[in-house]
Amino acid sequence: MHIPGDGEMAGLLQDSAGGSTPGATTLPAANGPSVWTGRDLSRSNDWIFHLTPRDIDEIDHAARHFRDSGVDLFRIATATFPLPRLGPRLVALQREIITGRGFALIRGLPVQNYDRTTVATIYMGLGRYFGDPVSQNAKGHLLGHIKDLGHTRLDPKYRGYQTTEELRYHTDSCDIVGLLCLARAKSGGLSSIASAGAIFNEIRRRRPDLIPVLTEPFYISRNGEIPAGKNPWYRIPVFNFCEGHMTTLYAARDVRTAQLLDGVPSFTEAQREALDLFLLVAEEVSLKMDFNVGDIQLLHNHDIVHARTEFEDYPEDERKRHLLRLWLSVPNGRPLPPCFAERYGTVELGAVRGGIVCPGTQLTIPLDAE
Repeated sequence: MHIPGDGEMAGLLQDSAGGSTPGATTLPAANGPSVWTGRDLSRSNDWIFHLTPRDIDEIDHAARHFRDSGVDLFRIATATFPLPRLGPRLVALQREIITGRGFALIRGLPVQNYDRTTVATIYMGLGRYFGDPVSQNAKGHLLGHIKDLGHTRLDPKYRGYQTTEELRYHTDSCDIVGLLCLARAKSGGLSSIASAGAIFNEIRRRRPDLIPVLTEPFYISRNGEIPAGKNPWYRIPVFNFCEGHMTTLYAARDVRTAQLLDGVPSFTEAQREALDLFLLVAEEVSLKMDFNVGDIQLLHNHDIVHARTEFEDYPEDERKRHLLRLWLSVPNGRPLPPCFAERYGTVELGAVRGGIVCPGTQLTIPLDAE
């Protein structure tokens, strides 16, 4: 999406915060391929990448090649999971995700034909064509499991993806987040995604006075996963501007959980209104999708916010809704503002950035939920 340069943006932000017209903002509207509404995209399916029988044969061959090589799964890479024909198309799809629409759905992987080890190998092998996996929690999980473990979000030891509850709109601590569907819920569990640019534009239209609020830092809880030497919270605005890009960081639950931490000031009325309006608009412009088994959803975390509806699960463990997740750092990613280093560790272009690493974290690739 197009935005002004840094120097011009600084002036615009100053004007919007203290200009002569109270409540007005001079920040321009976001535009570009990542600015869309669900109503627009629901009329087409060109965001779905269909795997062909030939693609599946090539994936099967790559999985056998990797297994026979004896290479540890931690070292899987495009060189050890070769896809001579499909690989270049996945690389092109990666560029579309990070510079275009902001998301894609890969459809047709026959996960039911593979054992769990092979599924993990294939998913991580495909993932390497999009980026480098990073840790998703303090346990060091490079392969995440989105599955109900019988808990609620009220238990601080567990995160929302380990429940059947609704997950409100949020972004994750990575460049690209990927979800592979192994099993669907009995009912519910729809994925909902929304363009951050479309949300920005609608808030700008309805309540321009709240745009400056969303460009100032919010306190966000780390939910007990605290890197060495850091506070239990970090501070980043919702809308961030750096080198011609608007990058969004929104955590509906974590920004509210931070209110319970010592030393965190209470929301102002304007902050409360801005956060509530963000959620309302996100839902209005969202695109809903129900995963098929074998679908892989890939989202550019800086342009897209995502959510999940509440769901009812099957009683048998083997039939429960189950998604595999990857958090990926992309070597060709966009510049991130310096404040993101508090969450991403580094914002250096080309470096592996993002993820969660705490004292005692050891990287692991679990084959089931834990």
